[in-house]
Amino acid sequence: MRLKIFRFKRVNSTNSTAIRIIRKTNYQTGMVISDIQSKGRGQYGKKWISLKGNLFVSFFYNLGNINLSLQRLTRFNCILVKKFLQIYYKKNIIYKKPNDLLIEKKKICGILQEKVKKFDQNFLIVGIGLNLVKNPIIKNYKTTNLFELIKKRIPKKKIEKQLKIIFEQNISKVKRI
Repeated sequence: MRLKIFRFKRVNSTNSTAIRIIRKTNYQTGMVISDIQSKGRGQYGKKWISLKGNLFVSFFYNLGNINLSLQRLTRFNCILVKKFLQIYYKKNIIYKKPNDLLIEKKKICGILQEKVKKFDQNFLIVGIGLNLVKNPIIKNYKTTNLFELIKKRIPKKKIEKQLKIIFEQNISKVKRI
């Protein structure tokens, strides 16, 4: 499955942009990428702090008639992002319910998933915020970034391409969960 790339300099939220694309076009799959999010969203209505240089991306795809819980889909997609991170970081990466990835007990990534219905079709949006070069300072919650961990900057375009390949190779597996 090939994902159509939608690239933006600035959006309110990559998930909100994906929802708009689903509702206003006939695309069945896509990858929304933005350099900046002005109103990034997290789980339970929390704000996602979007620092420039980090990765803000949302994948969307038609689920067909599959009606899996968001919890099961979140776990599956966290595993995909973990698989990507393991390319660069060989030590332990922990999946923390409901939607975080931690390294050394510090949050490096959050995933926000939403289901959207268009006519009789169900779509899943998988929003990923990944701290690549900066991490927010959050009281009582430790965070980290990839650069801090591996002491090497990876070009963001390379990261986008690798993540896209992982999702393209694994989206069809969702239907077999």
